[in-house]
Parts: sequence; C-alpha cells; structure tokens
Amino acid sequence: MKNNKILSNMEYAIKDIKEGFLSIHIWPMLGWLEIKQRYRRSIIGPFWLTISTGVMIGCMGPLYGRLFKTDISGYFAYFSISFILWMFISNIISDSCTIFINSAGYIQQMKMPFSIYVLKTVYKNIIIFFHNFIIIAVVLIFYPPLISWINLLFIVGVILIALNAFWVGIILGMLCARYRDIQQIVVNVIQLAFFMTPIIWRADMLGKYSYAANFNPLYHFLEIVRGPLLYGQVNALSWGVVGIITMGGYLFMFKAFSAYRSKIAYWI
Repeated sequence: MKNNKILSNMEYAIKDIKEGFLSIHIWPMLGWLEIKQRYRRSIIGPFWLTISTGVMIGCMGPLYGRLFKTDISGYFAYFSISFILWMFISNIISDSCTIFINSAGYIQQMKMPFSIYVLKTVYKNIIIFFHNFIIIAVVLIFYPPLISWINLLFIVGVILIALNAFWVGIILGMLCARYRDIQQIVVNVIQLAFFMTPIIWRADMLGKYSYAANFNPLYHFLEIVRGPLLYGQVNALSWGVVGIITMGGYLFMFKAFSAYRSKIAYWI
C-alpha cells in the first residue's frame, strides 16, 4: 500500500511538471506581466535594470582592476561577464524562495500546476539576463575575445543554468513556504557567496591555492558560460560538475516534489 502511494505521488509530480511545461501560453505571459508591473508607467521600462547594471560595472570594474593591479583591458571583460552572470544566478536563487508564497493568490483561487509558477520565475530572470547581455555585447566589442566556434557553447551554458534554476526553484520554493526563516538564511549565504566566488577576483590570484575555487559549485556554473564566451575554452571539469549537479538535483527534486507537492497549498 505504501509503495502504491509513493508511486501515485510520483505520477502526480511528473504530471504537474509535464503540464507546466506544456502550458507555454501561461507562464511566459505571467513572467512578462511581472516585469511590466514592476516598471509600470516607466518610459524606459526594464531597461532601467540594464542601465543600473551598466553604471555599476562601469564604476566597479576600473576600481577593482586598479586594486588588484591587473591589466584593465582583460579584467574589465572578465568582471562584466562574471557580474552579470552572478546577477542572473543570484536573482534566480533569491526569487526561488518566494515562488509559492508570492503566488498564494493564484494557488488558492485556481487549479494550475505548481511548476507553472517556477517556470514563470525562471522565464522572468532569463528576460532580465538578456536585457543585461547588451552590456556584455558592448564590452566584447571594445575588448574582443578569441573568436572560434567554442564561443557558441555559452548558449548551452545559459540553458544549463536555466535547467538547474527549475529544480532549485521547486526545492527552495517548498522549503521557504514551509519554513519562512530559510529565506533569510539564503539571502545571507548569497551575500557571502559573492565574495567567496571568483567574480571580482580570478581563481589564479590564489596562487598555489587556486584549486580551492573548484570546491565552489557556483564557480563551475560561471565557467560554463564565461570560459567559452571570454576565452574560447572549455573547462571539462566545470562541465562535468554542472552535469552531475543537474542530474543529482533533478533526482532529489522529483523525490521531494512527489512527497510534499500536496502540502504546498496548506503551507502558504
């Protein structure tokens, strides 16, 4: 009987995710609507994000380049790509904490797959990322990288980040709906991770301890985009680590979502 119940819960979880992905007429609309509401009555709209990010990079890049006594031409492109990727990843993580909490009105009033709210959040952050990608394009015009077909692998890297954002959204969304204190913990961990991850500094600056960066999973998610785009190189270790995290994350997500999916509506 217990095995039948577990199997039934897994079937409902898979059905929820399948219906969510197939509802492509819903979650892109909800994601874009959320961005429009944030910048309602604004002439520039979501490009304010691009402008503010560009100003921040323009100020911080030369400053940290001088502090680290490094060649500004190479460092500025590195910092720009790293910072925008970090914003993409950190915004997804922080938004994941409130996915189901902020969608309480929808969840309590209409029956839709829970995965729709996760996809909406991922889609919204992808839109914001590509708005900010304009900055990367401009920087690479002034500081061109080594051009090769490997550069195109950055697209695969972005897709992998988005795929991982889905399972992270479901796990953190459920955890923070059940235990509200976890959101504050995540916010503080993200702030700490910014300084512990090679974003404003390079891994090779650690000298003989540069290998320590490999123990930071966020470093590998940056590298699968930053490496091909900036250096035209493939870091096999980073791609392998991201692949393992992706498979492990989805296995854990399916198990947790099957067990606690039915309780989300009560937690919010």
